[in-house]
Amino acid sequence: MEDKIEVPPYFLCPISLEIMGDPVTICTGITYERENIERWIFISNKNTCPVTKQLLTGTDLTPNHTLRRLIQSWCSLNASYGVERIPTPKPPVNKSIISRLISQASDSPHMQLTCLAELRRIASESATNRRIMESAGAVEFLSSVMLANSGSSTREEEGDEKRLLVEEEIEWRKPVEEEALSLLYQLQISDSILKKVFRGENGSLLEALMRILERSCNYESRVFALELMKSMLDMAAPPQLISLKAKLFVELVQILSDQISSKATKSALKLLIQLCPWGRNRVKAVEAGSVGTIVDLLLDCSDKRMCEMMLVVLDQLCCCAEGRAELLNHGAGLAVVSKKILRISHLGSERAVRILYNVSKHSGTAWVAQEMVQLGVLAKLSLVLQIDCEVKTKEKAREIIKLHARAWRNSPCVPKNLVASLAILID
Repeated sequence: MEDKIEVPPYFLCPISLEIMGDPVTICTGITYERENIERWIFISNKNTCPVTKQLLTGTDLTPNHTLRRLIQSWCSLNASYGVERIPTPKPPVNKSIISRLISQASDSPHMQLTCLAELRRIASESATNRRIMESAGAVEFLSSVMLANSGSSTREEEGDEKRLLVEEEIEWRKPVEEEALSLLYQLQISDSILKKVFRGENGSLLEALMRILERSCNYESRVFALELMKSMLDMAAPPQLISLKAKLFVELVQILSDQISSKATKSALKLLIQLCPWGRNRVKAVEAGSVGTIVDLLLDCSDKRMCEMMLVVLDQLCCCAEGRAELLNHGAGLAVVSKKILRISHLGSERAVRILYNVSKHSGTAWVAQEMVQLGVLAKLSLVLQIDCEVKTKEKAREIIKLHARAWRNSPCVPKNLVASLAILID
């Protein structure tokens, strides 16, 4: 088509440079394809116009019907060149429809699954529908469904008969809970609503997500719960992050150990990276068995990004004495870390060297120095100093050599050429 006819430039979306099917105009007067500008504003959270770079004074998207009709007419006139006619876009959902579905689901528990399925279908149609659902209170409703389901599992009932009834109710409500969770994830909740959900009366939603991690056999639900939890904790203040319960870290480590899927593993690692800058959380993660689990995973991991994330977590955990002790107690701890130097990426090498630096500085016994010699760490560090690496990585490598220089000079296991170069390497 491009070789035979020229598409008028004002038919093209400035973001995708493709013909627009649903053109909308923003407050700066520039027209974009609806899907592209919605992704820019509501998912990427940009507050400027992609073309003019002006700050947006509002987020209203006005349909440009005139331009759409011109594009449709042009497509029809050029049908002989293989141009397909752009269909008239489906209008966004009416807010009253969302309110009615929420009301039906709230009034009749047996209608919840049907209403949730319909809400999910509406949400899948466009980002506009998802924003309308959010403004109609869908997030608060879905949170209440999650809380009601999790509440069922925490009631203390007397007698086997009542306990059995509770268990049957939980089993019956599982599909409702999973549908509500899936829809919450699909809505891609805005930061303002996330803050409201996390800090308001629905703060216990975090507990509901925790229970899904604990008891759900559906790996997709566990991933959704992890991703929502991460988004919610992005809104949390440091005191709230520090006060998180130890069982959260136990569940994260269990997900890593289960190796449900690559996505689940990455989600758990992201959450650990987010939580472990704080000392108390590091200790909780170590006590949950994270160090040994990550070392085991690193032994067979070939995925570059996943290896980097694991080394980032290990680096954080080795900032505390408990983490370093666990690494040294694992038979392959030092070996797998040293092996990753110069084998993954600049980030991977940087984190691996930092781990060895923390171990050497704070837990550097004679056994550690000898173990590093046998693993060829000195040779790796000398290479780091000679090749194109980050300055900070080279500084840490030099510091490790200085810390063990005396022990390595007197070790019969260190090659003579390396012994001779020790003084040069640390200058």
